Amino acid sequence: MELPVTCEDDMLDNLPRGTICIEDLEIGMMRHLLKTVTDTDIEMFAAVSTDRNPVHLDDAYAQDTIFEGRIAHGMLTAGLISAVIGEQLPGHGTVYLGQTLKFLAPVRPGDTVRAEVEVTAIDLHRRRVTLDTRCLVGGKPVLKGEAVVLAPSRKFD
Repeated sequence: MELPVTCEDDMLDNLPRGTICIEDLEIGMMRHLLKTVTDTDIEMFAAVSTDRNPVHLDDAYAQDTIFEGRIAHGMLTAGLISAVIGEQLPGHGTVYLGQTLKFLAPVRPGDTVRAEVEVTAIDLHRRRVTLDTRCLVGGKPVLKGEAVVLAPSRKFD
């Protein structure tokens, strides 16, 4: 079940943000955000992560790789999944317990990534939620995986 997202522009925060407590989650609930990956994003991620692999930063070097051009860090793309989980579904107060990732295609500077999270299982007693996670560019999957999180609960407020 797609919950409404009123803003498609990453400069306008991809609302709504907040918290959905585990008691209010349902199988099939979904949230997403859109983010256009910029050269600045890639440079900042390289600086923060200290991953300065030239395939991300050097046009000439990257042109001679299997990617035939620069690509964003895979973990930068995966970080967009974290943003959906931490800001939207379940949202504020969520604790990551695990995440699997499979990188399917590169993300390039200028690509707009749609990061999606969908509830696939709920363990109310243990406060565990399993989420299908994926990122798409132009409707084509570039990343997929599964996350398990500890969801916020009204019982523990």
